Amino acid sequence: MRFSANDWVVHPQHGVGRVVRLETRQFDPGTRQEYYEIAIATGTVWVPVDAPTSGLRKLTPKGELGRYRSVLRGCPTPLAADLKQRRIILFERVKQSSFQARCELVRDLTAYSRDKPLNETSDKLLRNARLILCSEWAAAEGLSLDEATCEVDSLLLEGRETYGE
Repeated sequence: MRFSANDWVVHPQHGVGRVVRLETRQFDPGTRQEYYEIAIATGTVWVPVDAPTSGLRKLTPKGELGRYRSVLRGCPTPLAADLKQRRIILFERVKQSSFQARCELVRDLTAYSRDKPLNETSDKLLRNARLILCSEWAAAEGLSLDEATCEVDSLLLEGRETYGE
């Protein structure tokens, strides 16, 4: 998928940003490649245009948020008891980079953390996933980050009350 200047995009590790331009750059000696320059809240990210594994995708359209409200307030999927297996599954979800996968990850890890304390890796994963989710929610819905965070928290709470966690 090609992006143009001013397109809103989501990077799986860095979150929401706006494509500034396409530029041919040379980061490695002798290798010139086309990159997207993406402005994110913390600075600039350079993403190779032809990198199929970058996970870069367009911002979720506002009209699709209703479906994701249902995901966030839905019944959490139980996570594996085995730490190694759970970690593999969680990182696979992160790699998917879809908004659906991010909503499910935040919902399920939030529910899991109510029963058992998260280890440092899982806690960091949840905090990062939640920040990216709320940032994308804010950009798609036209809200501030605080407003989007409140809405996401409210949806997660609805799910908790419905499914009796």
